[in-house]
Amino acid sequence: METRLGDLDVGNRGKVIGFVKGATAYREKLLAMGLTRGTEFVVERVAPLGDPVEIHVRGFALSLRKDEASAIMIEKEG
Repeated sequence: METRLGDLDVGNRGKVIGFVKGATAYREKLLAMGLTRGTEFVVERVAPLGDPVEIHVRGFALSLRKDEASAIMIEKEG
């Protein structure tokens, strides 16, 4: 099921499939952080107001702002 990373709950797993059109401001930054197509991750924590979102990706914890997380198109797993 295709959705955005910002829509997932704690414990959900997913795989990056791309970026939202028009998210060019975040795209390069997110790619540099290792969020390339096919990268798998787990949502570890979400702050009470949804900002930031912490994911476990490539062996490290990465915190993303709500806008950054919403720019990533993902495929939800499990």
